[in-house]
Amino acid sequence: MKGIRSLLTGSILMFLLAHFGHHLVSFLTTPLLPYIRAGFQLDYTASGMLVSAFSVAYGFAQLPAGWLADRVRPSLLITIGISGVALAGLLVSLTHDYWTMAVLLALMGILGGGYHPATPPLISAAVEPEIRGRSLGIHNIGGGLSHVAGPFIAVAIAGLWGWRSAYMICAVPTIIFGLLFHRILKRLEEKAVASRSSAAAGRAASLFTGERASRLWTFVLLSTSTQAVLISVIPFVPLMLVDQFGVDKESAVYYLVLVYSAGLWISPFGGYLCDRFGSIPVLISVCLLTVPVIYLLNVLPYGPGTALLLFLIGVIIYVRMPISEAFIVGEAPVEKRSTMLGIYYFAGMEAGGVLTPVMGNLIDRIGFAGAFQSAAGAVLVVTLICSLLLRRRR
Repeated sequence: MKGIRSLLTGSILMFLLAHFGHHLVSFLTTPLLPYIRAGFQLDYTASGMLVSAFSVAYGFAQLPAGWLADRVRPSLLITIGISGVALAGLLVSLTHDYWTMAVLLALMGILGGGYHPATPPLISAAVEPEIRGRSLGIHNIGGGLSHVAGPFIAVAIAGLWGWRSAYMICAVPTIIFGLLFHRILKRLEEKAVASRSSAAAGRAASLFTGERASRLWTFVLLSTSTQAVLISVIPFVPLMLVDQFGVDKESAVYYLVLVYSAGLWISPFGGYLCDRFGSIPVLISVCLLTVPVIYLLNVLPYGPGTALLLFLIGVIIYVRMPISEAFIVGEAPVEKRSTMLGIYYFAGMEAGGVLTPVMGNLIDRIGFAGAFQSAAGAVLVVTLICSLLLRRRR
């Protein structure tokens, strides 16, 4: 009971708010893009470059930031990931030059790269091991909330005072929160250091040798490959709804809210399943569920079935997140947990970015049905192979 109470009070809820703040300012560019495009008179290519300036830098920053989080105070990287990102957003609100804005968005990505690799180990230090998955799931609610509420906040402010005001109004309180949260992080950091020696037992001795290391890499491959395929499919869902089913553009975009709305509640449930049954069986289950969900996207007629499939995509994404983080924190060498988390986040983000144009090319060549069936088949093959390897290495 004490462990359950700790989920609903104190530091875990603060981590939820921290996750919300981390993603709120960095996510503003996407919903504000129509306003930014009009202000700078941009074409589609230049508009896309602004989004890529952040996302590419953010993805690549996960690797060095994860390595760094194992060698310096993780509280520093988390604070930079909140207040530093918001400070870059504040500077964006002051710029009137396209290229300066692009550079600042790239800087925002670099500053934000340390948040995710550094955070799960500190959350794990704040709670009992038996509720680790649920704690990480509650933390992920903050990320989902920022993706659902962020567009409404951004557009409401931009409609009243312009897009620059949206960055400024969201950035200032986030900077203050990050600095205040740093005091809590320092206390958790001391607890994490004190528990390192006792947590080392039963873990992989190395990231690259031994059966436990092989199991860790196989798990990460399965998790990130499934995530990458889903990331490559999601952007084309609105286009499929418009081109295949005749849905109007506005309604097609709103359907994506179904994907991200799952992040508001399903992650703690995924964490509970992880705590109850273990990360490996839950991950295999959601990866197997991915196969029919992607396959049926272009098969079912437009209607409630489409909405259900998009909602299930969100369920898969947000269940996968806490169980993957919990497994990595529990299995990786203590002194290399953030390094492994950085690799995990980098692989999921960048592989999805690489596969998206590949998916677009497949759609151009063989249509939505053929492309989605190919994606489902790829997930099935990888899941079966990794499942066999994980069973052998248990």
